[in-house]
Amino acid sequence: MSFAVLRASFRKSAAPANFARRSVNTRFRVPAFRRFSTETPPPPPPEPPKKSNTALYAGLGAAAVGGVAFWIYYSQSDAARTAGTAVKSGVQSAKAATNFVPSKNDYVKVYNKIVDIMDSASDKEYDDGSYGPVLLRLAWHSSGTYDKESKTGGSNYATMRFEPEARHDANAGLNVARDVLEEAKKEFPWISYGDLWTLAGVAAVQEMGGPHIPWRPGRIDGFAAQATPDGRLPDATQGADHLRNIFYRMGFNDQEIVALSGAHALGRCHRDRSGFEGPWTFSPTTVTNDYFRLLFDESWVWKKWDGPKQLEDKKTRSLMMLPTDYVLVQDKSFKKYAKLYADNQDLWFKDFSKAVATLFELGIPTSQFVTAEPWIMPTQDEQTESQEAEKK
Repeated sequence: MSFAVLRASFRKSAAPANFARRSVNTRFRVPAFRRFSTETPPPPPPEPPKKSNTALYAGLGAAAVGGVAFWIYYSQSDAARTAGTAVKSGVQSAKAATNFVPSKNDYVKVYNKIVDIMDSASDKEYDDGSYGPVLLRLAWHSSGTYDKESKTGGSNYATMRFEPEARHDANAGLNVARDVLEEAKKEFPWISYGDLWTLAGVAAVQEMGGPHIPWRPGRIDGFAAQATPDGRLPDATQGADHLRNIFYRMGFNDQEIVALSGAHALGRCHRDRSGFEGPWTFSPTTVTNDYFRLLFDESWVWKKWDGPKQLEDKKTRSLMMLPTDYVLVQDKSFKKYAKLYADNQDLWFKDFSKAVATLFELGIPTSQFVTAEPWIMPTQDEQTESQEAEKK
């Protein structure tokens, strides 16, 4: 059965208060149903036609043609590749300045394709029936390498496509997400990898019951020379000082660190990837504040096994927390925010949405964005509702 039939839509109802305490036998049940299962709804009505893309691309191409362009595109030197990226950035900025870009409706089509890919995990018996969690992790890790001092890293160049960044320990297993998204890239070759990966993160959060994440396109594809060194992403074995070093480098504060940590409401760890094993919550394909509630409501003990240090819930022994998770209830500043989010899911949704939108835009020159204000991408349920309303 397709996961599209089973995937929850929590936008209109909160999870029940006792949700975190369900028995281990029911922990992977999805509590609601999608409104359609076999077809992606048609896109919203097209926007008014814009000036031909072909003419502008031709003009931009003509401006670049010549000895310099020939050197950029055919030389194998690092200098040429760097110059090539600079040209791409200039072209993207010029496209944004003239509004010569695919429309929002075009990106909605990509969004819908991503959702189809997410749901195909059920047929492939992948994890808990959705690629959503690993797609969000890809978007997160491709963005979380940003350094505000050197202004390097972030999602702009999508450098996780290259080694050694693709093989950094923190990125283990993300080849799964990159590979499945190639289907969307093949169908929509005009979208950059950075835009595709972050849009996939947006779709994952929204389609699994989370808040809207404001998003806008404009990232460009770079080269291996722009890849970031290892060590810029969180090490799950560390403590509060490490978390602050990692997140402060990106420009986040304690409240945002805790809000972003709530992404662990989704997915699970894999022994053959990170070395850790297990899900954080009983609903690993649904965005709720259960991650925070469980931190406070359950008794956590160190797991006795031959793997790295992790905690497990004392009651069912089926859930796990990482050292970097548990520090949220040990550090005084972190604990204050974690308790707020445990008690108020709406507050966490609001803060999480803002922090994720900021994360996905780190390091991208404003001139590259194709719209001054981020878009709210409609969920598939919302698209269906809109189409039904138009028929009345």
